[in-house]
Amino acid sequence: MTMHTLSVLVENKPGVLARVSGLFSRRGFNIDSLAVGETENPDVSRITIVVNAESSPLEQVTKQLNKLVNVLKIVELDPSTSVARELLLVKVRADRNARGQVLETVSLFRARVVDVAPDTLTVEATGTPDKLDALLRDLEPFGIKEMVQSGLVAIGRGPRAITAGPALRAA
Repeated sequence: MTMHTLSVLVENKPGVLARVSGLFSRRGFNIDSLAVGETENPDVSRITIVVNAESSPLEQVTKQLNKLVNVLKIVELDPSTSVARELLLVKVRADRNARGQVLETVSLFRARVVDVAPDTLTVEATGTPDKLDALLRDLEPFGIKEMVQSGLVAIGRGPRAITAGPALRAA
């Protein structure tokens, strides 16, 4: 099986996300990552879905997605021609003795401290899933108290835009 990143443009209306994710669920696909938000047009949202699947069954799901009334366009993003990032917030134990080491680790990953408490630091990091996994591995010995991670968001490289063109509906 292969990881696939789908960028799905949908009308920004209630229930659309439930219908899109439900389609994957009914077909037995596990969604590895899901992120949704408005685009430059407030009437349109972009859903980024990462799914581990064979290409043939995934193609059937995308054809069914295209039949949903509120789906405007679906594009599979190739890792070589797109930029993909996740956001991580992690609260790490950092008493007086360990604080310097934690700050050094944070700096190595180009992350930043967004909250300081007497015994913890809250760190914000963005990057590829591999980079964030490596950061977590390096912070784990200090003690991770809490963490939250967004789903993957991705966009194609270069001047072309998924929202370009007169008609958003694509087969």
